[in-house]
Amino acid sequence: MLDDMIDHVAGIRERPVWQPIPATVRNHFRDAFPWSPATLEQVHGEFLEYILPYNGGNVHPGFMGWVQGGGTPVGMLAEMLAGGLNANLGGRDQAPIEVERQIVAWARQLFDFPEEASGLFVTGTSMANLMAVLVARHAKLGPDARHSGIGPAGSQLRAYASRAAHGCVPQAMDLAGFGIDSLRLTDVDADFRMNIPALRAAIARDRQEGHAPFLVVASAGTVDAGAVDDLDAIAALCREEKLWFHVDGAYGALGMLSPEVAPRLTGIAHADSIAFDFHKWGQVPYDAGFLLVRDSRQHYETFASPAAYLRREVRGLSAGSPWPCDFGPDLSRGFRALKTWFTLKVLGGQAIGAAISRSCALAKYLQARVEAEPALELLAGAQLNIVCFRYRASDSDRVNAAIVADLQESGIAAPSTTSINGELAIRAALFNHRTQKRDIDALLDATLRFGKVHTG
Repeated sequence: MLDDMIDHVAGIRERPVWQPIPATVRNHFRDAFPWSPATLEQVHGEFLEYILPYNGGNVHPGFMGWVQGGGTPVGMLAEMLAGGLNANLGGRDQAPIEVERQIVAWARQLFDFPEEASGLFVTGTSMANLMAVLVARHAKLGPDARHSGIGPAGSQLRAYASRAAHGCVPQAMDLAGFGIDSLRLTDVDADFRMNIPALRAAIARDRQEGHAPFLVVASAGTVDAGAVDDLDAIAALCREEKLWFHVDGAYGALGMLSPEVAPRLTGIAHADSIAFDFHKWGQVPYDAGFLLVRDSRQHYETFASPAAYLRREVRGLSAGSPWPCDFGPDLSRGFRALKTWFTLKVLGGQAIGAAISRSCALAKYLQARVEAEPALELLAGAQLNIVCFRYRASDSDRVNAAIVADLQESGIAAPSTTSINGELAIRAALFNHRTQKRDIDALLDATLRFGKVHTG
């Protein structure tokens, strides 16, 4: 099984990025519950035939559609070790928790956070953003909100993000009990960054209307265009207005590892909390999201729920408090830290940072090729590692949607679509460390070929 997976990754270029799932394969997963056993070899054979060829494709260098890292064999092997340990990282005094605590310390160093800052592995940035909203809620309303809900005071709270913010941000406001309408979405500037004057005006308007601003969510790498908000200016505004400053750095925050990208993140060290994913630019296998909080006391008080069956002791297996379950909603937690620890130690921050820099350089190459091709139009240039463009056509949205479907079904490349200033765009997000210029060339050559087909 291990040999098969290593061979799969080693020969990934020989395979299509993605291919549609035939009806016969789908029907294979309609079998009844397996009461009788099968051999490991038999089930592995089913995996090779029915699962491996039809995965999402983000290991492939031609996968450019969504913000997903490509993983590494190092992380895969570490995941096997974690599975063998079967460690539950909710709590107890055990070495796996020390591994997670070391990565918390590394995150503090990376983002220049104080020693008392706390951190936690979660599924991904969507969960981390929700948890950050809850911590900000606790910091504003105190412990009463955990017992009686947000109440009249909470119903007046308002948060702010740009219109380019990820959809999980309004969802977090919903799940935290504020409602989606409590999030004010500001305009963006020409570079798709949060408009600071518009943010300031929205805060002032809410105060005049009797509302209570409490949170600003900035983006370090927007999902559509890869824009980085002016974190320094937003940090200063939050200090002035006494607001919680949270950074959604799902992929962009790890740009701190890259000498070319890190200057774009100036101001992130002033955040009250940062959400990011090691499984994106960090290339750790899914899933490995992370939340870092400056004030560990606020973080702890937001989630800690003492119970008799979780009694803490000063010695024995029940020692080592506080436990990870005191900083998040999960008591049962997998050993996500191990594959991250292995990846960081084996590859090193410099190599990961170099891969981040290469992905940004490839985006510049893609942009240059688009700008040099009369049949293509650039809609959003490479601020980090995302480029949005389209094939010029009278019926542009239909043609470009068809081109993207053709690209995906051909197995050549897998970009996605998004909307830029109301126009459907082909979106290439370059996160896979295996991607090279030849993959960019293959994407554009096929785009031009399919474009001619759809425009006659």
